[in-house]
Amino acid sequence: MNFYDAVKNRRSVRKYRGTPVPSEKVDRIWEAVRWAPSACNLQPWRFLLVKSAEMRERTRRVLLQDWVITAPLIVVALGNRETAWRRDGVSIHAVDVAIAMEHLVLAATVEGLGSCWICTFNRNALQDTLDIGPEWEAVAVTPLGYADDPSPRTGRKPLADLVREI
Repeated sequence: MNFYDAVKNRRSVRKYRGTPVPSEKVDRIWEAVRWAPSACNLQPWRFLLVKSAEMRERTRRVLLQDWVITAPLIVVALGNRETAWRRDGVSIHAVDVAIAMEHLVLAATVEGLGSCWICTFNRNALQDTLDIGPEWEAVAVTPLGYADDPSPRTGRKPLADLVREI
């Protein structure tokens, strides 16, 4: 699958088969994440791969979305607000993590896996549940696995609404 196919085929999956994901696929996804750009190449991220049934259930309770547990893996993307580059004194770790997450979801698509970018969750509860240190902030979460959801990708706005030449 080429890059443009991956971009067009990626969609938010909300139901997964319980089929385990081969470690080779996960390793290739991590390699794609590793090569994501970041401000000043500081790479202020860490990813938690939630695999055990107990930790997936605990994570589901914090996310308040039952369908998340249908995926065999849950990825929690963390940003380090202390080591990230700062603009006007404000850490931009969330931007760097978002870039790395996009590498992750596109690589997952190439590997034939589904994902769903989740940003709506109680950060403090997730931090406590997963014992995440105070220097790290949970920026996004995605389930990861084989889609069992036939819904098509949602439409997009026309380019004329998105791009303006000046």
